[in-house]
Amino acid sequence: MQPLYRILGPAQALRTDGREAVLNGARLRALLTALAAAAGRPVRTDALIAQVWGEADAAPAHGGGAGPHPRAGAGTPGDRVAALQALVGRLRRALGPDAVASEPGGYRLVVTAPEDIDCFRFERKSDAAARELAAGRPLRAAELLDEALDLWRGSALADLPGHDADPLAVRAERRRTRARRDRLAAAVALGHAQDALAPLADLVAEHPLDEPLHALHLRALRAAGRPAEALAAYETVRTALADRLGTDPGPELKALYEELLTGSAAAPAEPAPPRPTLPLPLTSFLGRDTELEELAAELNGSRLVTLLGPGGVGKTRLAMEAARGVEAAPPDGHGEVWVAELAPVREESAVLAAVLTALGARETQLWSGPALAEGKSRDPLATLVEHCARRRMLLLLDNCEHVVGAVAGLVEVLLARCPGVTVLATSREPLGVPGEVVRPLGPLPLGVAVRLFGERGAAVRPGFRVEEEAGAAAEIVRRLDGLPLAVELAAARLRMLTAGQIAERLDDRFRLLTSGARTVLPRQQTLRAVVDWSWDLLGGAERGVLRRLSVFAGGCDLEAAEAVCGGPGAAGDVLELLGSLVDKSLVVAAEAEGGMRYRLLETVAEYAGERLDEAGERAAVERRHLTYYRELARLTDPELRTGRQTAALTRFESEHDNIRAALR
Repeated sequence: MQPLYRILGPAQALRTDGREAVLNGARLRALLTALAAAAGRPVRTDALIAQVWGEADAAPAHGGGAGPHPRAGAGTPGDRVAALQALVGRLRRALGPDAVASEPGGYRLVVTAPEDIDCFRFERKSDAAARELAAGRPLRAAELLDEALDLWRGSALADLPGHDADPLAVRAERRRTRARRDRLAAAVALGHAQDALAPLADLVAEHPLDEPLHALHLRALRAAGRPAEALAAYETVRTALADRLGTDPGPELKALYEELLTGSAAAPAEPAPPRPTLPLPLTSFLGRDTELEELAAELNGSRLVTLLGPGGVGKTRLAMEAARGVEAAPPDGHGEVWVAELAPVREESAVLAAVLTALGARETQLWSGPALAEGKSRDPLATLVEHCARRRMLLLLDNCEHVVGAVAGLVEVLLARCPGVTVLATSREPLGVPGEVVRPLGPLPLGVAVRLFGERGAAVRPGFRVEEEAGAAAEIVRRLDGLPLAVELAAARLRMLTAGQIAERLDDRFRLLTSGARTVLPRQQTLRAVVDWSWDLLGGAERGVLRRLSVFAGGCDLEAAEAVCGGPGAAGDVLELLGSLVDKSLVVAAEAEGGMRYRLLETVAEYAGERLDEAGERAAVERRHLTYYRELARLTDPELRTGRQTAALTRFESEHDNIRAALR
């Protein structure tokens, strides 16, 4: 069955009745392309205008600025909004009235799955083919790759103005190159090396710095009985790498060169397996497409990106997916991908050894033996720098928060002395290294969290349909703050409880949610362990402020926090301690009318409330809370009858939940 929407080339579409849609006009095709590229997600009106009319025309629609003068006929921002509405109407007439849905602030192309769009079907098929090839099944890989490559009819997103710079188009073109390479690797593995030589030569010319591609070319030449040409091809790539990058060929090419010189290993080599350091996903990846695209863009422009968020929000999974995207791209980008898991590291002094081990660069004599006894061991940091200095790689440092000082020092040295290294870190607090780009990661939106609950629930209870218990499912994910790990722990309980029963028992969530996978880290097996991990990293004063914050309902402003949370253990400096808790992803700070407000996720609030009871502070802190809000109400009430009425109403609305809680 062919895709409903095709954007790997000029835009095409099938109507809901199965007939091909007539898409007359460049902007109509551009609109379809922009909507299809979102894979069924809503696209904002201003973003559609920017894509359909081009950035120069649409600059004012993003909020002003002089910018380039729009082309004739572009009109004012209001004109373009009206023009977009008219264009959407034309697209609905072309595709069918239900094909494009109106969303708050934008529009959405209605699809049942991303695979209804050729771009995403191509990604799925090419990924499946890569797995088949790595598993030693080249025939099946070749079949899948032929199907995937047949979806292409030209440049990706060809009807979008400036499509060459569009992130999705760039990613698709990179994956197309990888798919072409994998298809030729399958041909060589199937004994068709001679037939693969001409297309391989063309691909090598297009990507002269792609070392795995050159290695495949050398293997094909050798398998075709042309070793002299293989040696000449090696010399060509060696010269290109030296001239353009100042590097030598990597281990794979060097090993092939030695084999060619000695005449050994005459049989064609198997395609190089994927790096063992990046694990394959065992479950689907839901609801983070926008964050993934934004993270990929950050990695292309920055050498240190830190994914920041509370425990269980999905930092590791998003980072792994981003790393997989880098691994799929040609190595003239970030090159190799390596992962160092730091959660098991107990001491900051062990961070360097853990990273060396993850990179395969740890040397036994560094840590034991006669060389160490004689004081002749090499400096481990020097070994790491030497290992990385001439490589291009993405290094993923996962779970940095408990050893953040050591990680920061290590990363600063790597970035200063290894120009080809890019670092992606996951942490509950920033590393604080110059040049760091912090990318906060929030909970899942309600709809996506419900989908996650439904999918994981169906995995443990066959036949479970989240639509049949939609209300209870929504209540569960809302009470769990949309945290993916908490939602998955709740879904695991569907083995023995209905969704309604789970929702009823969430007042005792820490006792209920204790059924994590046996193979994950211990701190991810229960909801309590997730929060315990963060609590254990806090100092005494930070713990005092956090547990006292649990008495607020709906958050608070800084003045309220200082009035209620100060006291023994807080050293009177609530502002500094509150900032530290925000940095450590335990307090959410959000701008509101009148200044910043601070709140706890419900799970953190319940945990902090338990700690407040254990400390025997609840009565005293609730008394301070009551005193503060009683005084606030007394002072604000007269302003309702003055010119400050609007501000007073806003204050009462912001603090409504706190005032009710104080008066209970």
